Amino acid sequence: MNAKDFLELIRKVTDTEPRMRERGADEATDWVNAYTATEAGTAATVLTVTAASETDHAALEAQLHAILEIMSTGHVQGSQISQIREINPQDLPTQIREYISDLLEE
Repeated sequence: MNAKDFLELIRKVTDTEPRMRERGADEATDWVNAYTATEAGTAATVLTVTAASETDHAALEAQLHAILEIMSTGHVQGSQISQIREINPQDLPTQIREYISDLLEE
């Protein structure tokens, strides 16, 4: 993945607009096979930090899905996504709670 594309992805993932963050998370999933180990770790970490403070359920679900997909590369350690524990699953839809549970098992 070239630097320009990676930077654009990070910008989308951290955008102020929920729809753009959701789109960025979806695009992060599209790039899974193109990441180097460093890019995978960085993308997962940025997505995790973003997810930990996310207020939009659609964006949060996309972020958590992207993190799981990136973790499937084997380039991401559980310690890199530790901020997932900051998400309170109590009032979240079942699908999102399942993503959180899956990530915490990693």
